Amino acid sequence: MRDLDKPVLTAIGVISGTSMDAIDVSIVTSDGREQLSFGPGAGYPYPPETRRALQALIAAPERAVDDPLTELEAAVTAAHLEAVRRFIDEQKLDPAAIDLVGLHGQTVYHRPEIRFTRQLIDGPAVAAALGIPTVDRFRHADVAAGGEGAPFAPLYHRALAQRLDQPVMVLNLGGVGNVTYIDGEEVIAFDTGPASAILDDFVLKRRGQAFDADGELAASGTVRGDLVTAFMTNPYFERPAPKSLDRNDFHRRAQVVEPLSDADGAATLAAFTIESVVDALRHVPKRPKRWLVTGGGRLNRHFMQRFAERLGVPVEPVEAAGWAGDVIEAQTFGYLAIRSVKGLPLSLPGTTGVPEPLTGGRLNLPR
Repeated sequence: MRDLDKPVLTAIGVISGTSMDAIDVSIVTSDGREQLSFGPGAGYPYPPETRRALQALIAAPERAVDDPLTELEAAVTAAHLEAVRRFIDEQKLDPAAIDLVGLHGQTVYHRPEIRFTRQLIDGPAVAAALGIPTVDRFRHADVAAGGEGAPFAPLYHRALAQRLDQPVMVLNLGGVGNVTYIDGEEVIAFDTGPASAILDDFVLKRRGQAFDADGELAASGTVRGDLVTAFMTNPYFERPAPKSLDRNDFHRRAQVVEPLSDADGAATLAAFTIESVVDALRHVPKRPKRWLVTGGGRLNRHFMQRFAERLGVPVEPVEAAGWAGDVIEAQTFGYLAIRSVKGLPLSLPGTTGVPEPLTGGRLNLPR
């Protein structure tokens, strides 16, 4: 029986993002506050049939409200369990030295406006199979209390950034862009607008490529400034933080680039992402001294160069601060699992809009 009352715990964090391409796994050791160290991480692809079933569900997301999805959740759980087992084996970890597993699961429907969020994962089953306590249902309490239920990485970002010169901004360029502003104990977080999703989808449609490697196509085109200006009139950008978006919220508007060439369309969509990130500065009290970028977009040279030009301060991948950009989200849910069992907040009014700092998560003990 593990002693979860120890001051410092070691947790494996596990998450599969909206791309549904892989299950990311990493390990952290922490007191749930400032004491923090992290180890290696790895990604494990879903079985093709499970990914296809998830993609079909995302295409008809209303099913996730009422359908028990028993078989699909069992398949997702099996894939997560296999990922954790492989990680433990490959890293030659002692299972007895792992206190917790933080299981985010696979988000299949997230509608905070109706106080509903659903992530597929059977936390009790994983706890029983591994013989290790698990924490799941991280977002449920936040959404039930009227919060946005996202983003959930800010408190981990704050722990990572505690020794950096502040204020600092952490920018996550996934399908949607989001930022964490950190200045001592002050943390503000929100979605900035589209990031890689609209550009990736455009390039896939036009060129059959999964993404614009290094931003070369966007860099070769001419920006239609009038279209970017029109994009930025969206009421979302006027809303105060915290606020959040769905991956596809801007896709319909983005169709106005269809008459453009491949290069000009990519350049215009990239410029929209850049302007939406720059616009985030009006929602924070001070100009950050430094921006650290995570997510796949940090590998897009065009994005990174243009951000540095527009923001006028250092803009670097999170690796420049010694962080692990490929598995930072997995680490987040290991860290949050530790905070959960210690009764510490997982979200704040400034990060998700909850009325007060709020803990959450469900602890599942091995049977």
